[in-house]
Amino acid sequence: MALSLTRRRFEQALAEAGVTLNGTNPWDIQVKDRRLLRRAVLAGFEGFVNAYVDGWWECDAIDQLYERLLGVNMPARLWFNLPTLRRYVFQKLFNLQKPRGAFRNVRAHYNLGNDLFRAMLDSRLTYSCGYWEGAESLEEAQEAKLELICRKLRLEPGMRVLDIGSGWGSFVRYAAERYGCEVTGITLSSEQVHYSRGLCADLPVEIRLQDYRDMDEVFDRIVSVGMFEHVGQKNHRTFMQAVHRCLTPDGLCLLHFFATQRAWPNLTDTEAVWVTKNIFPGLVVPTLGQVGAAADGLFVIEDLHNFGQYYDPTLMAWFENFHRNWEALRQKYGGRFYRMWKHYLLSCAGAFRSRKYQVWQIVLSPKGVVGGYRPVRGRVPLASRAEAGRVQEIAV
Repeated sequence: MALSLTRRRFEQALAEAGVTLNGTNPWDIQVKDRRLLRRAVLAGFEGFVNAYVDGWWECDAIDQLYERLLGVNMPARLWFNLPTLRRYVFQKLFNLQKPRGAFRNVRAHYNLGNDLFRAMLDSRLTYSCGYWEGAESLEEAQEAKLELICRKLRLEPGMRVLDIGSGWGSFVRYAAERYGCEVTGITLSSEQVHYSRGLCADLPVEIRLQDYRDMDEVFDRIVSVGMFEHVGQKNHRTFMQAVHRCLTPDGLCLLHFFATQRAWPNLTDTEAVWVTKNIFPGLVVPTLGQVGAAADGLFVIEDLHNFGQYYDPTLMAWFENFHRNWEALRQKYGGRFYRMWKHYLLSCAGAFRSRKYQVWQIVLSPKGVVGGYRPVRGRVPLASRAEAGRVQEIAV
């Protein structure tokens, strides 16, 4: 009875989304294995996605498909299954982002290979949503994002800046080179440490393989871009306490993260299950309310800025780069990885296009900015393309 009901819900959701099995639209699902519907019913949305990776269905425009499926909240109709229930209980009972687990989670994704990320990202290897206000390319959008962050933080020469989750060093180099700051970057990825140390060897930058919970130094500014999603709901308060501990009383912190509308774990946000299990182990997408609760009593929230609509073009640009450079990666990663990675990038583009997920930048201060904080918006000046090329040359 339950399986039959779930199947009816699945078929009804497809109809509401305007998606036809074996239809002629680019977003329609082309069924290659008749067991597809049964697998989706028994294993939920995770099973539906895994069926794509296994070649059980095709779609000419996965981004358009997911824009439509999430628009009618398809995952919520497929929650009654063992994988989803098991994951829900696991998230409730255990802290999957403790220090040892956090190192393991980061290695699983960010240590896949710098060749993969060089093929996919911009020249600075900036692995977060670009700021496309007035930008005409991925390169410009990512540089605009870095400049926007620096202006929101009101960086000045000589300031000590901490970047939590510094990635491949795009922000630390930018802040040191353009604004004359002394920057410390911490990450749990050994590949990122090696890469960013070479990138910033000529600048006042220190890169460490270190957990944010172990930091006990004072900085004028703190930034964290695209890392808070990996903190986990059981550690949100711990993260905010670490930032508060390391920030001067008159300092500023900028937190850049993407968020969902419903707090995880919940039984209806099942599209997150596949991504957490196969792409970003330990990922727990927060809500804006959870972030606010974690900051309660520690910070004044000076500014809230949502530009989630820009993750769609960012992800589409990443996929175009990945697809264009795939032949150089094929032998190392294999065809199954291509399908998995293609689904990850395009389905996420569709998810952000549906506006189910948002990208937030929030500015925090321990005691409030004297006289008030003036928000920074709009198009920001961009440096020359020659400089971007020089960054790539140094990195290589």
